Amino acid sequence: MRECELTNAQWRKSSYSNGQGGDCLEVSDNHPGVVPVRDSKSPHGPALVFPAAGWTAFVDAVKDGQFPAA
Repeated sequence: MRECELTNAQWRKSSYSNGQGGDCLEVSDNHPGVVPVRDSKSPHGPALVFPAAGWTAFVDAVKDGQFPAA
């Protein structure tokens, strides 16, 4: 996986995150071919960087209900 510069990345919170400040996931757009993802409770911590196609398949599976709530 190639490196991804995230110093000036703009992050947005997932629409699936709850409103109480927990379970929050943020993604950064406009990184060709990859999707950086981080925990919003740890904005200075590490980010995971996924291939865009893999991230799209994951999001589609979530929307399709393939990962039921515990």
